[in-house]
Amino acid sequence: MNEPNTPQNKHPHSRPDAAPNVPRRRRARTRRWRIALLAAGVLALLLTGNTVSVRGQTAGASGDQIVHIPGGDLHVVQDGPPGAPTVVLLHGLGGSTAWWDPVLPALRDLHVVRVDLLGHGRSAKPAGGYGMEEQARRVGAALDQLGVHRATVVGHSTGGAVATALAEQRRDLVGAIALLDTGPRLDAYIGDSFAAHLLSTPVVAELFWRFRTDGTIRAALSSAFTREVKIPDRIVADVRGMTYRSLTATDEASSAYVKERPIPDRLSGLGLPTLVVFGSQDHRWRPSAAQDYRQVPGARIEILDGVGHSPMIEDPDSTGTLLHGFAIETAPH
Repeated sequence: MNEPNTPQNKHPHSRPDAAPNVPRRRRARTRRWRIALLAAGVLALLLTGNTVSVRGQTAGASGDQIVHIPGGDLHVVQDGPPGAPTVVLLHGLGGSTAWWDPVLPALRDLHVVRVDLLGHGRSAKPAGGYGMEEQARRVGAALDQLGVHRATVVGHSTGGAVATALAEQRRDLVGAIALLDTGPRLDAYIGDSFAAHLLSTPVVAELFWRFRTDGTIRAALSSAFTREVKIPDRIVADVRGMTYRSLTATDEASSAYVKERPIPDRLSGLGLPTLVVFGSQDHRWRPSAAQDYRQVPGARIEILDGVGHSPMIEDPDSTGTLLHGFAIETAPH
């Protein structure tokens, strides 16, 4: 006689190996999580190492004429007759002496001294010393060593902040000052290119810097120009030669200097002949802010129509003519 069917004996859909599969699946998931966490940890270590490495990079000065100054040597270039009135040209953030090449023909009868600011071009790129006042002291020391006693000092953008700081420090040296697209105050700042914005994002910025290419550098420079101009390879190479620290520290120092006291306020009490040149289509600083310089007694303001942030490259003829006339007019007699 058959045994009666009971619930205990009925397992028509059960699988003998089902229970062991559960811990195996859990172990597999655990292994995947461990691998993911290990990969994330390795990536974090690599990114941290890259950040530390990029931030710690330094470099020495190079070039034909190096002025030795404690804390950071400067590369300078001199053109024109030494006995002629002296014009000192200071580039902007990320710039170099090469930015002034287009205006040299207009200044050929003057003694032109171009300076690579600390951390830029072929000057030294130490860990520190990028404050506007420090940059100005170094420029002044370099001019002293070159035997320059009186000069018209021209600054483009951030270089205008350095020129202003030098004028504040050395009334004996600076006879007149010209500013090209130098933002008068922080709230006049419009913005920067997307590539340049990446440099303010922690970790991403250092990674971007490590793998920068000529293409990304040109993209970062795009907001510096409004007119269609060919950016010389030398300018791109000079940016590639900078360190991450020299670029970002100079940027931070420039902002701090303008935030502490606007440029027109600083110039108002100096009594210097002042020329302000602004591009009407500047994409970095609001062009209308150029009128802020009217508070500087006797300041002359020139707006170049259709020109962007870099008039010496976008319209070298007009810019060179303005600078030459101003230097001759203000030269000591």
